[in-house]
Amino acid sequence: MDREDERLKRRREYLRQKKEFQRRTWSCAVGIIILLMAFVAFFVMQQKSVQRTFMFPYEYQQIVQVCSEENHVDEFLIAAVIKSESNFKNNAVSTPGAIGLMQLMPDTAAWIAYEMQDKSYSPERLESPEINIYYGSWYLARLLRDFHGNKILALAAYNAGHGNVESWMEQYGWDYDFKDISAIPFRETELYVKGVLRNEQKYIELYGEKE
Repeated sequence: MDREDERLKRRREYLRQKKEFQRRTWSCAVGIIILLMAFVAFFVMQQKSVQRTFMFPYEYQQIVQVCSEENHVDEFLIAAVIKSESNFKNNAVSTPGAIGLMQLMPDTAAWIAYEMQDKSYSPERLESPEINIYYGSWYLARLLRDFHGNKILALAAYNAGHGNVESWMEQYGWDYDFKDISAIPFRETELYVKGVLRNEQKYIELYGEKE
């Protein structure tokens, strides 16, 4: 009887160890598969063609380039703003009511049209990629001039408003050499500026050189 019990104990211990070994082997295999998949995904995402198609599209490139030349604004900065504002979705409309690729508020667009002496303006026209990008790039150029070429201040104004940035400059003693993005008091605007500048570098990297 004792021998039978001993055999059963050994049998149970063998099965337990076998089960534990199989569990560890399976866990190890799953871990290796996950690591391999992550490596492959990382490698694929580094390919320029993949990034251009899925991460940093550049639709309306010809329109952007024309508006860039006419308004004297770098095309990759315009593309970066579009990426941040609408991700190149022409029918994008924000909750506050901003419209189109460069997310222009109708009141701002009406002022832009007035300054440009464009008497044909209507909010519906902002749905046109050509009009939206032209107005948006003109406005971006105006902000860059107003803030003496300071890209950070101009982008902050594009997001938070010209008046807010002027107030911050007066309140915090900023000048036109301002560089400290983290000092922007609106967290949303701080992240927006960082995002646009990051996107600009990616567009330069992906589209700035002829292959």
